[in-house]
Amino acid sequence: MTTPRTHPDPSPGELSLLVKRVADGDRQAFAQLYDLTSPRVYGMALRVIRDAGFSEEITQEVYLTVWRTAASYDTSGSVMAWLLTMAHRRSVDRIRSETASRRRTLTHGRESVTPAFDEVAEITERRETVRLIRAGLAHLTPVQRESIELAYFDGLTYREVAERLQVALPTVKSRIRDGMRRLRLSVVDAAA
Repeated sequence: MTTPRTHPDPSPGELSLLVKRVADGDRQAFAQLYDLTSPRVYGMALRVIRDAGFSEEITQEVYLTVWRTAASYDTSGSVMAWLLTMAHRRSVDRIRSETASRRRTLTHGRESVTPAFDEVAEITERRETVRLIRAGLAHLTPVQRESIELAYFDGLTYREVAERLQVALPTVKSRIRDGMRRLRLSVVDAAA
């Protein structure tokens, strides 16, 4: 924003007359209104938002609104109060918008950060779990071990295990259930 020219404080009547002329599309009246009032409008925005660039944008938005809506302005009110109210509201809205945007960015940033993990520890833990399971399988009966290996390592359903072993489905379920119970106890004991 260019440094505004200093003018003596305009009278309320003078400002009302300028707004009426702006409503009729008078560009010179608009320029006069801007010159007479923009320092205070900019000052209001700057006091609220504390950022020169945003204050300039808000000042431009206020005067764009004046140009577009001057015809609907109630001239019985104070023009300066109207302009300052618009500047204040837009400044507060900008602060809210920037705060919400910053919050969204921070939230997104936190959510998109993958927590670091120790790959070596994870690999070691997996190997230890596999070792414990293999050791636990050695404690099972051969029919339990075979049923569990077909179901969990080969990915067969209980029905497919029963067909492969040529035994009844309830027998396979019982073998796997009992074998898993023994395996769990074996792994827990070995890990302790």
